[in-house]
Amino acid sequence: MCADTPGDRVPRIAPLPQEQWDDVLKAVTDTTGPLNVFTTLARHPSLFQSWIGLGSALLMGGLLSGRDRELAILRAAHHRSCEYEQAHHRGLALDAGLTADEIDALRRDLDDHPWSDDDRMVLAAADELNERSAVTDATWTELSTRFGERELIELVMLVGHYHMVAFALNALRVQTEGEGEES
Repeated sequence: MCADTPGDRVPRIAPLPQEQWDDVLKAVTDTTGPLNVFTTLARHPSLFQSWIGLGSALLMGGLLSGRDRELAILRAAHHRSCEYEQAHHRGLALDAGLTADEIDALRRDLDDHPWSDDDRMVLAAADELNERSAVTDATWTELSTRFGERELIELVMLVGHYHMVAFALNALRVQTEGEGEES
């Protein structure tokens, strides 16, 4: 479920039926399964093809560690109140070494959890990008002690990308798989 409506909301755009999938969507779902984020956005094939390249590069081909990547993604999902992203990235975050307690703490104030300095600087950047659409000089200087310029670019792009995805998921009311189905 996403930000604006609780309970049994209806998607604004339904996922594309399997018989209408093109080769790109088939290749994606062969890897991920038929996730609603993909089967919904694939209703705009040319945009989907461009978007999936960037998303794949950030998620699977990036320079950031899995832990840093998932911290940034889940913090962006928190800021955008996107339960779809939270649900889908929980398992990825656990696989990347975050604990269930840490994942839950990403939904709270940073001072409510004893984050390491490395984690805190990534989360501070995500928070600042959310609040001001920029990173303060102090945070940038701290990040620069740990990351090179390519990682710094990637971190900013990653947070922005997942804000954009959350906007789309929330606005289109994309449901988490199984949500709204009869039991």
